Amino acid sequence: MEFPYGQEPGAPIRSGIPEHGRIPKYYAAKVEIAALLSELGEGEPLPAERELALRFAVSRETLRQALRELVLEGRLKRLGRGTVVAGPKMEQPLSLASYTEGVRRQGRTPGRHLVSLDRFRCPPALAADLAVTAGDPVWHMERVLLADDERVGLESTYVAVARVPDLADDFAPDSSFYAYLHDRLGIGFGDADERLETVLATPREALLIGTPGALPMLLIHRLSRDTEGRPLERVRSLYRGDRFSFTTHLGTRPGNP
Repeated sequence: MEFPYGQEPGAPIRSGIPEHGRIPKYYAAKVEIAALLSELGEGEPLPAERELALRFAVSRETLRQALRELVLEGRLKRLGRGTVVAGPKMEQPLSLASYTEGVRRQGRTPGRHLVSLDRFRCPPALAADLAVTAGDPVWHMERVLLADDERVGLESTYVAVARVPDLADDFAPDSSFYAYLHDRLGIGFGDADERLETVLATPREALLIGTPGALPMLLIHRLSRDTEGRPLERVRSLYRGDRFSFTTHLGTRPGNP
């Protein structure tokens, strides 16, 4: 089957070429470099900027603009002073499955690094989400998300101390919080509300994740409930936009057209 303008499914219409046909020089270079990446393969170093600029007949600054976009899109990765071809993005399902399960399905090893675990008095807005009284004790757990030891995100979890009183003592912070709730406390997840948006990381977040401040991030807010419908946790998860994409399954309810 031939696709319009020679595009495969999911590719930008006409490869991003405007209807007037005038293609910015940086974009033409970007298309050429993208084709080169498929020839090189994951982890292979990109030729020097001077060589690429000569090959594609563009200035060094024009070339750098093309490279910057490919880095932001996750197709190239900076390593020290060099640039290498990045691997495919990880696909994380928008579901009640945990981060651990999602990463393992990609054939990678999930991990977490504890930044902080604090106990504080719950403010009114968070109390309404967790169905507790303002001033009740609440845990805040912040962890860097890892995939094969690569820092890929930052997760903040808020949960009432009454639900998990011994969190600081008997939970391994590098493990799955969902597995802990289910296996140790017998708490099952019923449903959740999620909201996804794109943001830029704060300077602190960029430092913890190890990314440039200009790198787009995917931010997910989640409010989870247990099988009885009681609010369980409020989670703020920040994922690197160059390393993650999210998937979900859509369908119609029985009887609906």
